[in-house]
Amino acid sequence: MAITLEQAKALSQDKLTNYVIDEFRKSVLLDKLPFDNTVKPQGGKTLAYVYNRMKTQPTAATRAINTEYTPQEADTEQVTVNLRPFGGSFQIDRVIANYEHQVVDHVQFQLAQKAKATVALFNDLVINGDSGVDANAFDGLNKALTGSSTEVTATDVTLDSAANIEANWKAFLYQLRKLRSKLDGAPSIMLMNTDMFGVFQTVMDFAGINTATKQNYGDEVAQWGSTLVMALGDKPGASKPIIETASSAGTTSIYVARLGLDGLHAVSPDGDRVVSTFLPNLKAPGAVKLGEVEMVAAVALKATRAAGVLRGVKIA
Repeated sequence: MAITLEQAKALSQDKLTNYVIDEFRKSVLLDKLPFDNTVKPQGGKTLAYVYNRMKTQPTAATRAINTEYTPQEADTEQVTVNLRPFGGSFQIDRVIANYEHQVVDHVQFQLAQKAKATVALFNDLVINGDSGVDANAFDGLNKALTGSSTEVTATDVTLDSAANIEANWKAFLYQLRKLRSKLDGAPSIMLMNTDMFGVFQTVMDFAGINTATKQNYGDEVAQWGSTLVMALGDKPGASKPIIETASSAGTTSIYVARLGLDGLHAVSPDGDRVVSTFLPNLKAPGAVKLGEVEMVAAVALKATRAAGVLRGVKIA
């Protein structure tokens, strides 16, 4: 069963949980990403999602009468992604939680901040996750696309000043369209860092394309054709972009993906509401209470050509 965060919100009657889900939906990626809500723990321990990733497309041909078709099968590889729990906790004194409401509801404030950090971590794992480096992470797009047919390196694209953007924006769009042509369908979303997002908006100005659009909860995002364009922002708790700009070369990458159960999607436990909140129990003994926000999830790329990356775009 596939659900979105908007649908998951309808499953919850808790106002604070719904508030946290709205915080998650401020990420365009999380708001649009479908979750395959089907994973069942095996033996009470393993949260594994096993699927076949299509690597080559099927062929078709004509044939002469009394001859046979040349057999050809779509090439797939079996991939296993392990769902991981991630989120965070906070502590709050029961006096603060009960009585300090003049300026801000401290429980709601801490939930919102923890949700923002969890969203940033999820976005980071979608791009940079590597279970070979961090055993508690799931694998992301950078690992899946390295060496694939949809990994494209930009050539002669320098966008590190207003003058260079004006001189090279057509070459940049050509490279971007070259990447899109390698996908198996129009991408749903384009992901980049904040600096690249600013450059992209300037490119669209030169191209005479109005890219502004407004999503349900988040800030203004851009749109190029049917593709939503999103700046992923920084890693949680750091001023370091999720999609880095190499300090030596001044180059960055742009990721594109077609979202769907046959493309890029998220996976979550069967029957789960995707986002869980554990509120401080103010009636229990103890002065300091604990609250938590958690998600158990991973991402699956069902077809290599459902996502791609344009590397080597010089912006600094």
